[in-house]
Amino acid sequence: MDEQTLAASWERNAGGWTAAVRSGAIVSRREVTDAAIVAAVRRTGARSVLDLGCGEGWLVRTLAAEGCRVVGVDGAAALIAAARQAGGGTFHHRDYAAIAAAPTALGGPFEAIVCNFSLLGEALPALLYSLRRLATPRGRLLIQTLHPLHLAGPYRDGWRTEAFQGLDGAMPAPMPWYFRTLGGWVNLLVRAGWTLQALEEPRAAPSAAPASVLFVAVPANAV
Repeated sequence: MDEQTLAASWERNAGGWTAAVRSGAIVSRREVTDAAIVAAVRRTGARSVLDLGCGEGWLVRTLAAEGCRVVGVDGAAALIAAARQAGGGTFHHRDYAAIAAAPTALGGPFEAIVCNFSLLGEALPALLYSLRRLATPRGRLLIQTLHPLHLAGPYRDGWRTEAFQGLDGAMPAPMPWYFRTLGGWVNLLVRAGWTLQALEEPRAAPSAAPASVLFVAVPANAV
């Protein structure tokens, strides 16, 4: 039920989310995390990129403007419509179950696969395993997500709810999401056939608390 509610929330919130991203209304994105994921992709040297959970397409547009071949995919039809309207890359409307079942329908291979705050559900092992078929032999998987330091409540894997209180009612549907500890993320990657290569903690300043955690992984058989 939470997976279905999660998907439905993004259809309802698509307009507000698109406006928030494009106006720079989310402080952590504006000051830290957007630049962090762009820099992480640049460090890989990738010229072919899959943006998994691309939303309204800002990262696709940014990387395409730098000369990358970028494909964006998202499960919310309303977000893909906004992304296509803005242009800048190739966009597909597919949910994660469909991607896991037929990953090569997205094209590829890709030198970088990016999941930027987009792995929000519990049912991820099959999806992440399938992404290995889309990566080049030394392709990188980049996952940026909420840093556990920002979590209120017990430090254990489990479902939480995001009410988007800082966006002044722009997001009408509360969003269920599945929190993972650092160990939970590492174990998930191992189960799905990836090897962790680096763990980064983007922050606004050296003395500031991390705004996010960023995992860099490669297919296990590439190590």
